[in-house]
Amino acid sequence: MIHNMIRYKRILLKLSGESLMGGKQYGIDEKRLAEYAAQIKDIHQLGVQTGIVIGGGNIFRGLSGASKGFDRVKGDQMGMLATVINSLALSSALGAVHVKSRVLTAVRMEPIGEFYSKWKAIESLENNEVVIMSGGTGNPFFTTDTGSSLRGIEIEADVMLKGTRVDGIYTADPEKDKTATKFNEITYDEIYNRGLKVMDLTATTMCKENNLPIVVFDMDTPGNLKKLILGEDIGTRVHN
Repeated sequence: MIHNMIRYKRILLKLSGESLMGGKQYGIDEKRLAEYAAQIKDIHQLGVQTGIVIGGGNIFRGLSGASKGFDRVKGDQMGMLATVINSLALSSALGAVHVKSRVLTAVRMEPIGEFYSKWKAIESLENNEVVIMSGGTGNPFFTTDTGSSLRGIEIEADVMLKGTRVDGIYTADPEKDKTATKFNEITYDEIYNRGLKVMDLTATTMCKENNLPIVVFDMDTPGNLKKLILGEDIGTRVHN
């Protein structure tokens, strides 16, 4: 019965590297990782095909590295490797709760992960594996937001779920501006016109042009992911 209530059959879940830090200043908080794995297990048991892209900001950010004198291309490559570390950590946490997962990398690095292809990703999803797609797009100058837009479009996901620390998109940064109000839904064009920082412009444009809706929601509250899948109006929905 519950399967009839599922709003999305195949998703691209975008997780930020920063949120993996939990209460720490740096690196990976094992408690947060276990919470994420438990939430992913919940929707996996409902039969939702789940592709995941994780950022690397808890380990290294190419852009801030460039401002400190790193070569931008090398900095971005370090950022890509950071996403691989996070992806392996999540894969390990999923294994601990008996969920099969597969790590694909945008840059060849067998035996750490298999080289990404759309077909391999979809085949794994259809075989009931959670697919973690790491290494961004494999190219410098692209963020993991763009990487997740690209992967979401490639795997023909119904939606991109962008898990963050905040519970949606606001008129301004709610952590800085107490008068900020939340949108329940918003169009891509409104995001441009208001200059809202939801994702970088490349990522937003790709979703707009390929008609991939985004839901921005608070992933750090356990249970939210399952509620979203079952049709509760959590977070902010972005659409054309």
